[in-house]
Amino acid sequence: MPTEQMAGPGEPHPGRPPEDVWGRAADRARQRAASTRVPTGGRAAADPSRPAPEASGVQTAGGQRSLDRIDRGILRLLQQDGRASIRSVAERVHVSRANAYARIARMVEDGVIRGFTARVDHERAGQGASAYITLKIVQNSWRTVRGQLLDLPGVEHIALVSGEFDVLLLVHTVDNRALRELVLNRIQSIPEVLGTHTLLVFDETDRTPVLPD
Repeated sequence: MPTEQMAGPGEPHPGRPPEDVWGRAADRARQRAASTRVPTGGRAAADPSRPAPEASGVQTAGGQRSLDRIDRGILRLLQQDGRASIRSVAERVHVSRANAYARIARMVEDGVIRGFTARVDHERAGQGASAYITLKIVQNSWRTVRGQLLDLPGVEHIALVSGEFDVLLLVHTVDNRALRELVLNRIQSIPEVLGTHTLLVFDETDRTPVLPD
């Protein structure tokens, strides 16, 4: 049976629920792309009713554009407030609304923006115990273990790491009894898990990520 070491609840800052503005932006961008026909000459026909958007990034060998200064500015604004309107984003990075819309839709389609979520105060949401858990696992079993960990309740983050341990988890549970149940009866029951080490979180502070210019 795997071994467990307990080393002794966290309060992330609350956030506001996001609105699905940018998901709709990506959907409309895909619809426009699907409706564009390429004539014999190999150039897409221009729509005279739409102004041409300003250039965004540089095309890479893989077909995905790199991020330019304006893209990074948009990302910083959305990281600070995922509910910001297209109008306010466009004004703050000094581009047209159409250009800001197109840039955001492209970054969603390219996978640069993976989604829009709320930052939750886990204790106020009824999850009073938080912990980081490290795992030692059987060699070459990462994909199998990851799939089983994703099915567990309260798991917020999973990472394959180097060093003394193989996997790092961040979990949130109702209380320490539920945390004990999760570790001893759920995680340690995974055959490929050789050992665990649990670090209780007493306090924590979220920092909004900031991209470099």
